[in-house]
Amino acid sequence: MATALHEELRAGLAASPKQLPCRLFYDEEGSRLFEQICRTPEYYVPAAEDEILEARAGEIIGRVRPATIVELGSGNAAKTRHLIAAVLAGAGELRYVPVDVSGSAVEHSSRQLLRDYPGLSIEPVVGEYREGLALMAAKDWGPTLVLWLGSNVGNFDRNEAAAFLADIATGLGKQDGLLLGIDMRKDQAALEAAYNDADGITAQFNLNILKRLNHDLGADFDIEGFGHRALYRQEEGRIEMHLVARSQQHVEIPGLGISIEVAQGEFIHTESSYKYSAAEIEELAASAGLGLDARWTDTAKRFSSVLLRR
Repeated sequence: MATALHEELRAGLAASPKQLPCRLFYDEEGSRLFEQICRTPEYYVPAAEDEILEARAGEIIGRVRPATIVELGSGNAAKTRHLIAAVLAGAGELRYVPVDVSGSAVEHSSRQLLRDYPGLSIEPVVGEYREGLALMAAKDWGPTLVLWLGSNVGNFDRNEAAAFLADIATGLGKQDGLLLGIDMRKDQAALEAAYNDADGITAQFNLNILKRLNHDLGADFDIEGFGHRALYRQEEGRIEMHLVARSQQHVEIPGLGISIEVAQGEFIHTESSYKYSAAEIEELAASAGLGLDARWTDTAKRFSSVLLRR
């Protein structure tokens, strides 16, 4: 783990309430668990977004006609296949730049995509979003479609989301576009069920962050001494995920040079996932200096895919 992340961890664990950055979820085991979450019946996001991309891929690609697709947080690139196929059906060739912190996920998906799409070339980036954006700014890749799918924008608070989208916007030319996946505000029960699946996979995903701290930093969190909690804050429009201590713990973290006390019943915040109304999507785009070129929803109106331009 990098020094900057160490400082973020020290600050988060000293805060009240305690916090852990959600990007720690995605080690190899976390990525595997997230793929399982995406197959649970409660977590509607992948199916809703896939419905949109399958039905609208030709229309989306027709609006940008990209020579390059850059995907932030590419994962297994399953939904991206609709867009790749739509480009190749018309142009016959495409450069794909997957950006993901999981090297194994990028390697595995790249091998499969190259096997299935002969007209595709891939320039993978193993790293965080900003590394992919920096590479995009340094290259002349022709008309480019940037993908930020899966409602990952929801992991940023609303001001941070606008600031990051503004950063993306600075790298977009007149021919380029940003396709943003964004989860919609909806019934509280449906949202809380999506983050509390009956098989407990989301709970395992949440607890894996402590396993990673134990493995990477030599911490001695008692994993079984914590439970998973996810709840929806209606007014703020966000799901919050927490780890809740079932008993008091004294935790040594040698890799950070600190020890912490966790009281019984105390919670550690691990993730927020913001949901948006149609009006809030327009406000988000405008605050980032972007225009809303088009917006699509699934038939149940649970999820939106929006095409943004400078």
